[in-house]
Amino acid sequence: MKMKRFSKTAVMVIALVSAGVGAARAEGPSVREIVDHSNYVSLYQGDDSKGKLQFIITDKQGRTRKRVLNILRKDTGADGGDQKYFTCFIAPSDVRNMTFMVHKHADIGHDDDRWLYMPGLDLVKRIAASDKRTSFVGSDFLYEDISGRSPEEDDHELVETTDRFYVIKNTPKKGGVEFDYYLASIDKETGIAMKLEYYKKNDVLYRDIVVKEVQNVPAGDNMYPTVTRSVARDYEKGSSTEMIFSGIVYDTGIRDNVFTERYLRKPSRDVLR
Repeated sequence: MKMKRFSKTAVMVIALVSAGVGAARAEGPSVREIVDHSNYVSLYQGDDSKGKLQFIITDKQGRTRKRVLNILRKDTGADGGDQKYFTCFIAPSDVRNMTFMVHKHADIGHDDDRWLYMPGLDLVKRIAASDKRTSFVGSDFLYEDISGRSPEEDDHELVETTDRFYVIKNTPKKGGVEFDYYLASIDKETGIAMKLEYYKKNDVLYRDIVVKEVQNVPAGDNMYPTVTRSVARDYEKGSSTEMIFSGIVYDTGIRDNVFTERYLRKPSRDVLR
């Protein structure tokens, strides 16, 4: 069990004090403090969470298709540590009962473990680490967009500060990704990255993710700002995907054994409800 959460304001104050700068540092938090807080808000609020994701995928001809799935997340260590994810597809019928599981490792030297179960073939497939930057179920979101990218994988630079946002330039420390860098516009109040813009060589923007709606979700004495609607666009393909997150609950006490291979073929009721 992790320690009790503090409000988002308290988290930032504690970070500043522990860094030995206190309230006297007029320029505000450091780049790393901004990035770490945003990573916490995006991925680590509550000890666990569950909800329903709906993807509305639109191709360059304007044709649409939908994917609906339930998703569970459980932290297995401190904030910023290892996590487990489990998703089960509800609709449409051609992907119904397909499941996807991730055991995410905070140590970037240890690749995440990923499994995909395809009911039509009754096949459990291990997904290679190199596949994390590929499309998630045919959408414009990538596998890594769902389970998150470690801050340790990039160098971070504060390139702009506005009344509302910190704009952070994130450059990969190693190769193996399709982008040269990405910009994150992080809301000063919530810590949420409201826009992610991915650039290739010569500063060519090829995809972005824009948050359209944020809701405060209560959990006991805590209130967690949560992205409930966002849109990913691939400018090379001319396609876009809207993702809607609903039925969100935190700190439900999800059992650890839910995130095991035995439940890929027959998900537990925690996933199906």
